[in-house]
Amino acid sequence: MDLEQIMTMLGLSDLQFALAAIGLLILLSVAIFNIVYARKRRKEKLAANFSGEEQVLREPSFGPGFADAQERAEPSFGDMNDVSVAARFSIDPRIDCVITLRFDEAISGAEILEEINAWETESSAITSRWIFEGLNADVDAAEDWEELRSEGSYSELQLAIQLASRRGPIGVLELSDFCSRAQALADTLGCQIDMPSVNTMLESAKELDAMAAESDIQLSINVLFDEPCPWANFDALMRQRGFKLSRNGRSYEFASNEAIIFVSAEIDPNQPVRQVTLLLDVPLVGAQERAFERMLGEGVEIAQAAHGRLVDDNGINLTEAAVISIRQHLDGLYANLEKSGVPAGSSTASRLFS
Repeated sequence: MDLEQIMTMLGLSDLQFALAAIGLLILLSVAIFNIVYARKRRKEKLAANFSGEEQVLREPSFGPGFADAQERAEPSFGDMNDVSVAARFSIDPRIDCVITLRFDEAISGAEILEEINAWETESSAITSRWIFEGLNADVDAAEDWEELRSEGSYSELQLAIQLASRRGPIGVLELSDFCSRAQALADTLGCQIDMPSVNTMLESAKELDAMAAESDIQLSINVLFDEPCPWANFDALMRQRGFKLSRNGRSYEFASNEAIIFVSAEIDPNQPVRQVTLLLDVPLVGAQERAFERMLGEGVEIAQAAHGRLVDDNGINLTEAAVISIRQHLDGLYANLEKSGVPAGSSTASRLFS
């Protein structure tokens, strides 16, 4: 079917067809730009490492996710002195590259740990989080896969490294180094090894990172005060509303079930407060917490108590239509995370979006 037949079938004139084609190209261009821009902003924030400067206040919208947590040293082959840190996370094939070592006969945990601790670390390229677990050879054991214990006996060993995080996908050198060390361990222990190809895992890492980038959303609500609010009055109001001052003394945290669900942007305690922004790191809070609704409710209460109003980034009053739009997008985001096997607020999401 040629172009003229398609136009005739759709009942479009040459002008109408041209306008439709132009509109489609514009929509595609905007979509591509938004994806690239969001990804770029996420990586720029990571590189900035937030040296304590005040965060930029944003309108209630979907934007790049939190990247203001200071970078931490992830457990690696060079950090074997702190085995408890490396083993406190469970292996998850949805976000990990998993390598399995199978022993012909059960081997003691002490022997495995001795070999791992003996590895040279000076030239290690591994910086991502990694985990190891052993399959308990005791058929009467309470758990099958567990953190390695020196006194334990194991028939299999799993080594895993996280494929992506907010830093981006794992690099080829890092993944190759991890696989090489796993192979060396298998050779030393004289066991079989089940290891995916590096290229396969690199592709999985890129796909996982792309999914995470689309879902890594920070939601914000701005409260603009008609008159500057003295810090003491503002602090009393926030505490009355159930907020707690963070350790840095410049932002507030709102918790539910002993877990923080949203926070405020940093505020200068030496100046009257003119505006406060509440921030929700969407992937890290489960949908059941109804975090956006609660954050919106707190924004309304703060505004009423301190003679303020909810506004967008341009200082224009927030409309009900904008709130409805945010709710709809938020529902879609939670659904996509669930579909991807990384539900918001889950331990898997906590690892992926760290």
